[in-house]
Amino acid sequence: MCGRYAMTSSAHALADVFSVEVLPGVSPRYNIAPTTSVPAVVVDDSGARTMAAFRWGLIPSWAKDRKGAARMINARAETVASKPSFRAAFRRRRALVVADGFYEWERIGAGRSAKKIPHLVQLKDGAPFGMAGLWERWVDPETDEELRTCTIITTEGNAVMRPIHDRMPVILPDTHWERWLDPLMHDKDALVEMLVPYDPGEMQERRVSAAVGNVRNQGSEVQGPYDEPEL
Repeated sequence: MCGRYAMTSSAHALADVFSVEVLPGVSPRYNIAPTTSVPAVVVDDSGARTMAAFRWGLIPSWAKDRKGAARMINARAETVASKPSFRAAFRRRRALVVADGFYEWERIGAGRSAKKIPHLVQLKDGAPFGMAGLWERWVDPETDEELRTCTIITTEGNAVMRPIHDRMPVILPDTHWERWLDPLMHDKDALVEMLVPYDPGEMQERRVSAAVGNVRNQGSEVQGPYDEPEL
């Protein structure tokens, strides 16, 4: 799964990589958690690529309330095209969730003595990347408030990830961005074919501070070195 990630690149770097005007107030974030507001790149109603803010944790348009959002931070590539919670968004509302690293926890040991070691996974050059995502509009039936939410699609882990975890977010190469974002692109098979593990030769990982496990820790210290556990 992908339950925590980082987006620490400058607004200038994001604008250059994604060819969009960056949202006002976008600043480095080292410990992005579910249910918070996150930036994603989408195609707007005019057909232009734009950056918008979404609440991380998808709420289907037909949901009666927002209670299930925390359970829908991820969608599996293997079922995203057919699962009722995601299939409408998969057909028409696809996004690139902006990041430059994500965290995953490696389990070492077993039973009560097991340790979970956080790792930061990035591209080798540290550049920003787009994680395949979906977004939805949901209207609160009690307040008429419109809420825009998103989810991140995951796939099986590549050679970099497998020693840590069996899943990873789908990182889309920039050659796929135009087709992925196009709301008129309805070739389900072609879309699903994009949802594969990223080239492990272009990725790196390292252990980071256990402080990343606490969502209250939002500074750069969460990417600091990890103290080896005593097993």
